[in-house]
Amino acid sequence: MSEQRITMNSNFARDAAEITAGILLETACVNFSPDAPFTFTSGRRSPVYIDCRKLISFPRARAKLMDLMTEMVTRQIGHESVDAVAGGETAGIPFAAWISERLSLPMLYIRKKPKGFGRMAQIEGDLKEGSKVLLVEDLASEGTSKLNFIQAIRTAGAEIAHTIVIFHYGIFPSSVTSLAAEGVSLHALATWHDVLDLANRRGSFTSAQYQAIKAFLDAPDQWTAPTP
Repeated sequence: MSEQRITMNSNFARDAAEITAGILLETACVNFSPDAPFTFTSGRRSPVYIDCRKLISFPRARAKLMDLMTEMVTRQIGHESVDAVAGGETAGIPFAAWISERLSLPMLYIRKKPKGFGRMAQIEGDLKEGSKVLLVEDLASEGTSKLNFIQAIRTAGAEIAHTIVIFHYGIFPSSVTSLAAEGVSLHALATWHDVLDLANRRGSFTSAQYQAIKAFLDAPDQWTAPTP
């Protein structure tokens, strides 16, 4: 890859992260509640939460994000490296539909649990054996939910090497290493660090809120909820 192309990709990633962070802040998808922490599927508690599901109610914002994700697929994965686009139940389904439309590719959705029997028990749609599937989700925190969908795709006789999300927490190493162990690369438009940086420049958080969020992001395993 030439130095010019590396720079172009770097500029795209930086601009995409800035735009995505701005949209998440403007649509109030960024939630902060240290006194009543959010609980992840894994049981981990967090004072911050990104609710990408809200984006489906903002047509112009979601369209911009889908354009960016489609461009990221083209730049980082390659259009010819994807035969079908799959959305994970439930949050990934609408985003997968919009991206598949832009890429002119078949769309599928993957259930969290099998329904019935056979290789397609977890997958809805027409999936050809040997197809290269791109998994689309709204976000990635610790990465564990993706493993279930990856297994379903491979059980159905298809291939998967990439998953893409709007938002990646970017603070849990397991979110990348667990996928890498399965031979799957994670692509994301923005991380918490992008959101916090933009929020700080815009004054979206008070100084106390900013410090509280940064403390969690810097050491999530050591974070505990404040004592009442």
